[in-house]
Amino acid sequence: MTPIHVLNGPNLNRLGMREPAIYGTATLADVEAMCRAAAGDHELVFRQTNAEHQLVDWVHEAIDAGAGIVINPAGLSFRSIPLLDALKMCTAPILELHISNIHRREEIYQVSLVSKVARGVIAGLGPEGYGTAVATMRGWLSAP
Repeated sequence: MTPIHVLNGPNLNRLGMREPAIYGTATLADVEAMCRAAAGDHELVFRQTNAEHQLVDWVHEAIDAGAGIVINPAGLSFRSIPLLDALKMCTAPILELHISNIHRREEIYQVSLVSKVARGVIAGLGPEGYGTAVATMRGWLSAP
């Protein structure tokens, strides 16, 4: 069965403490539990980093594993050409995820480079969007 890699970018390790009015009070551990519950029988790799190069390396690992990628690149969504280039190599589905609705945020947060290579985008569902994202990816990977 195709694995699912859930990759998280900068500052998401601060969920539950960081701007709860925008990001909610769920912690990253809560989010991981939601993802594991939604993954069903699929192997789930769940990671977070504050380093751009580490996120790029994890995308490479997901590609090599043939994994579907659910990615919340956080601030790297809007400026990281290296991340975009890594994701462009992926032949498996990519689902971009944002906790907040980036289209209602300040202008700098409204145009994601990652959206250009993602099969789908989820934004504004709060931390619960992770469960929806993983369930969606599971469906994509199980489709004939």
